[in-house]
Amino acid sequence: MRTFIVVGHKAKTTPEFSLEDIPGTSGRIDILCRCTTAAFVLSHGIRKDVVILLVLCGGLVPKTICLKGSEIMYLNPDERTTAALLKKALELPATPEWSRSTPGIYVRNGGLNELLQQMREIRLLYLREDGTDIRRIDLGNISKEPVFLLGDHLGLISEEEELIKQIEHRVISVGPTSLHADHCIVLINNELDRFGREESA
Repeated sequence: MRTFIVVGHKAKTTPEFSLEDIPGTSGRIDILCRCTTAAFVLSHGIRKDVVILLVLCGGLVPKTICLKGSEIMYLNPDERTTAALLKKALELPATPEWSRSTPGIYVRNGGLNELLQQMREIRLLYLREDGTDIRRIDLGNISKEPVFLLGDHLGLISEEEELIKQIEHRVISVGPTSLHADHCIVLINNELDRFGREESA
């Protein structure tokens, strides 16, 4: 299982945005949609071994939407369809407990702090430009269920980095050039796919 956490600092926590203008009305939920597509969508299918946690911070109370590849339905490669699924999840009255929206999609109140509190036993892999190149890491020594954390176009703020420092983590990168979060996810999936194929050969 691979888990991706993506923080959307301006992403709206309510469903009051237009599917006709997602970038302009949603607080850049379009970025989270592209990350979701990058995490799951294959040429002819969906990755079943992926979970993505989208942290939406553009409201009074942050919310987290969890999408599970093993359960998800109705996910298509286009941004509008993904935004519609997230919009539907945000219509639910969120509580601190997970509520199911559509198959494989859950929502609750709480943000990055709550997620990291629950993940104290894992070793987080934090994506940042100055991190160790993933190709210099022995992928056999990382968790069999790795958790990758990425920021949106704003990166992560200092308060969030302080939260990361409180748990075991490693700062990594996917190369020497700053890339969009969704592109980083594609490259991470590719590196893990390649490593998995070499191991099974």
